[in-house]
Amino acid sequence: MVRALITAGTGMVAQQTNLDVIANNLANVNTTAFKQQRAEFQDVMYQTLRASGASTGGSTSAPTGVQVGLGAKFAGNATSHVQGGLQATGNPYEVAISGEGFFSIELPDGSTGYTRDGSFKRDANGDLVTTDGFRLQPQITVPVNATSFTIGPNGQVTAQIPGESNPRTLGTIQLSVFPNPSGLTRIGQNLYQAGGASGDPQTVDAGSDGAGSLQGGFLEGSNVSIVEEMVRMILAQRSYEVNSKAIQTADDMLSTLNQLKR
Repeated sequence: MVRALITAGTGMVAQQTNLDVIANNLANVNTTAFKQQRAEFQDVMYQTLRASGASTGGSTSAPTGVQVGLGAKFAGNATSHVQGGLQATGNPYEVAISGEGFFSIELPDGSTGYTRDGSFKRDANGDLVTTDGFRLQPQITVPVNATSFTIGPNGQVTAQIPGESNPRTLGTIQLSVFPNPSGLTRIGQNLYQAGGASGDPQTVDAGSDGAGSLQGGFLEGSNVSIVEEMVRMILAQRSYEVNSKAIQTADDMLSTLNQLKR
């Protein structure tokens, strides 16, 4: 019964972690380009009371083993990289990725971060930056006197300058593609960093080599499904309650044993 207490306790801890992940998904239901996470669990070690195939006397052997499990543990997060819905904003500086890929962002320490949040803005120098002021790479600078600004599906950025008959090309927004996007490390502020499991990024033009195309004037929404998260929350709550009941039952049984001594 002591083993049952410990095992049920691990189940409660696991469901608490599950609820933490669900709560984070629901908190980010309106976060631009947020990718849903799902908690994954594993069973922990087993106590083997009898091995499979052990002799049961004479020439016979046990067809199955006798093992008692010792609970569950949180194993990791599975990230869903399903495309979020595209939302029209009418802002020419905002852009969504339709397909695979990430924007490259220069972080304050000089390293590179990656994001699918294309809510870019112009800073005092005319550079395209994130909401936190981190520059888009490769750098795109918009002239102060530009009267119009356009981001093409292939990432080509153009602006109309007074006195020039044709739009001026300001540069090209390129995308970074990873062999395993789920291996990226989330660092907050809608940013990721490359991790050991993500593989090295490949910088390509939008719409080529597996990268998605760009949609100017749009933003990608969160791919969190509120209904799906609510169902998971109910299941986590029921699982937590059942494990709690198992602890109460084991405690009652121990109490009964203690009373037998009297």
